[in-house]
Amino acid sequence: MKNKIASLSKSDDFRSILNGEKLANRYFTIFFTKLAKKKKNYLNISIVAKKKLGTAVRRNKIKRRLRNIMTEAIKKININYDYSYLIIAKKTVLNDEYSNIKSVLFSNFERIK
Repeated sequence: MKNKIASLSKSDDFRSILNGEKLANRYFTIFFTKLAKKKKNYLNISIVAKKKLGTAVRRNKIKRRLRNIMTEAIKKININYDYSYLIIAKKTVLNDEYSNIKSVLFSNFERIK
């Protein structure tokens, strides 16, 4: 069975995740919690780049990079599908190397069990 990635859309879901647990590092902050109405075969991941990070082009580049890393992470590591995740990017994601960001993200998701 192929698992699907879904993005959060309701503001109540965002609020409940922000009240959950979090992991932070120099590239991003990951908020995660279990949602009541979550479907088991979907992985809820939302990526946020705030306006203070730059123009729309830069924010979209940050989100594209993180989405690419997440698709690799789903294939290579064991991600807990019971949780819903919110990734808030920091400015260092834009300028640092892809491999460094990837290794940090992989290690953070392996810590979440």
